[in-house]
Amino acid sequence: MNKLSYSCFLCLMVSQLQAQQILNINKSVQQYKFTLNEVEYLRDSSNTLSFNDVQKLKFNENRAYYPQNNQRRYTYWFKVKVRFTETTPVNGSIIELFDQTTDNVLAYLPDTAGNYTETASGANLNFQDRLFHHKNFEFLIPDTRKGEYTYYFKVKSHNVVNVIIVYRTIGYFIHYALNEYITYGLFYGMILIFCFHNLLMFLAVKKRQYLYYVFYILSVGLYEMSADGVAFQYLWPGYPALNNYGNGTALYLTSIFALIFSKQLLQVREKAPAINRLINYVLVLRSMYFLYCLFFNKSLFVYKFVEVIPLSLAFAAGVYIYKNGYKPARFFVLAYSILFVGFIVKALSALGYTYFLPAPISYYSLSFCFIIEMVLLSFAIGDQVRILRKEKDAAHQETILQMELNSQLKDSINDELERQVEARTHELLEKQNVLLEQSHIIEKQNHELLKANLLLEQQAGEILRMNVLLEKDNVQLKSSIEKVTESRALSTELDFDEFSAKYPDQEACYKFLSALKWKDGFVCTRCSNTTYCAGRLPHSRRCTKCSYEESALHNTIFQNSRIPINKAFYLTYLIYSTNGTISSHQLSEKLEIRQSTCWTYAIRIKKVLQEKKKSRKKTDLQQGWTVLVM
Repeated sequence: MNKLSYSCFLCLMVSQLQAQQILNINKSVQQYKFTLNEVEYLRDSSNTLSFNDVQKLKFNENRAYYPQNNQRRYTYWFKVKVRFTETTPVNGSIIELFDQTTDNVLAYLPDTAGNYTETASGANLNFQDRLFHHKNFEFLIPDTRKGEYTYYFKVKSHNVVNVIIVYRTIGYFIHYALNEYITYGLFYGMILIFCFHNLLMFLAVKKRQYLYYVFYILSVGLYEMSADGVAFQYLWPGYPALNNYGNGTALYLTSIFALIFSKQLLQVREKAPAINRLINYVLVLRSMYFLYCLFFNKSLFVYKFVEVIPLSLAFAAGVYIYKNGYKPARFFVLAYSILFVGFIVKALSALGYTYFLPAPISYYSLSFCFIIEMVLLSFAIGDQVRILRKEKDAAHQETILQMELNSQLKDSINDELERQVEARTHELLEKQNVLLEQSHIIEKQNHELLKANLLLEQQAGEILRMNVLLEKDNVQLKSSIEKVTESRALSTELDFDEFSAKYPDQEACYKFLSALKWKDGFVCTRCSNTTYCAGRLPHSRRCTKCSYEESALHNTIFQNSRIPINKAFYLTYLIYSTNGTISSHQLSEKLEIRQSTCWTYAIRIKKVLQEKKKSRKKTDLQQGWTVLVM
């Protein structure tokens, strides 16, 4: 073979290796999954290509085990080739697509005439519109005669999905679907049994961890139903829009109740306060992220890896508390270890790295691990209750022992108290005899004291009578002194010190003016009302009708006076007593006021004095210097 022929042979072999493989099907093939280069894809970045356009374009080789729509904003086209080596029964086979979260799937399958028919399915369509009422997407192959056929699939989804394309016969599909739904029934039945059991335990022992565990299990069940498409089939078949929220909401509830249950079961607040604060922060942040996704950007629900943070934190809290000697945490740590194994297997299965494992193990690994986790967490709760009961029994035994010790101590104390009471009673009897003797002596002394008290009462009565007489004399003497002082004040016999004793301060002067001004009763100068109340100024009066307030200085010779009122009183007294002959210099010396001020006030008072002389009455002589005031 020459070099040219050898090169052509190699090129032919390479082209055959890279070309899309065709699946050969005969009557013995019941099921087959298309992987690797058995599937080709085309990415439509414009989202506008029609089926006729796609048929003319070249598809790309698939290098992943299962193809994916890595660019979620674009439309992806996939095609597979099938060669029927012999004619199979008509309408006896289907093409099935997995990953129930795919939004829209359009299948283009050739019919008996070679024309392609379009069939729609997906999570955005009503469940009742599907070919079979099954959680996956099935498309009936219309032509199964001997020959080669190319099938096209158009996929558009806001999630990154594994486009798993499977060929199945109708008979195998029915067998597979029945077994699968029986498995789901067992799985969700176990979830309900666990929920019912723990709910009864909560009602019996009132431990909140049982209630949180029920919510956690229900959240896990809701997530599994949403991920499997069972929730769409049975819970909201007529509302496909809820598929956009089912997984995200279920994962949020699973994380939240997992953390709350972990806190309660592991007693994190008492045993690890720092981790407890960190869990609280994660709860708040996870809730904020969920609310943002729910109300603003539901596409963020696709980032399921955020759940690793709360679940890893719960696992770390269990490891830490178990290392510190809390035994119930051992089952908790083991449960979460198995759960993490399930997550890893599920992630590797989604990436196509578990193709060597049996399909039930790779596909249902997370469900199996959830079941094992629920069992182990139930053991953890039971272990906690067992330890609490053991501690309670130990405390009960300790209480009984302490009660026995208390009883012995009580008996010994009672014996000692009886001895002390007996001795004390003997001492009290002796003291009682002594007290009886002393009481006789005291009785005699009391008789003598009664006689002395009678004599003292007679003397006290006499002293009281004399005190009453002295009190009357003192009152008469005091009134006489006041009358003499007042008489002297109205006459010409007082110097400034004596006068100041009668009118010592501003309060006494205002009181005197008020009594002098309104001696005949109050009459309002504005409205002539005769009722009043106290005003704001000292000894002023406010009319209760018009609220006009009149001071004691108003309409008196002292109105607008700028010298102390008691000195103004004495100045008036001196001018009156000297009949106006005293000079301003003498007034200045006596009152220690400037001569000009004394002269001004003397002129005003002398003027009033002259007016009073013209109309002097007998009563003016009795009033003395006060006649000049008004």
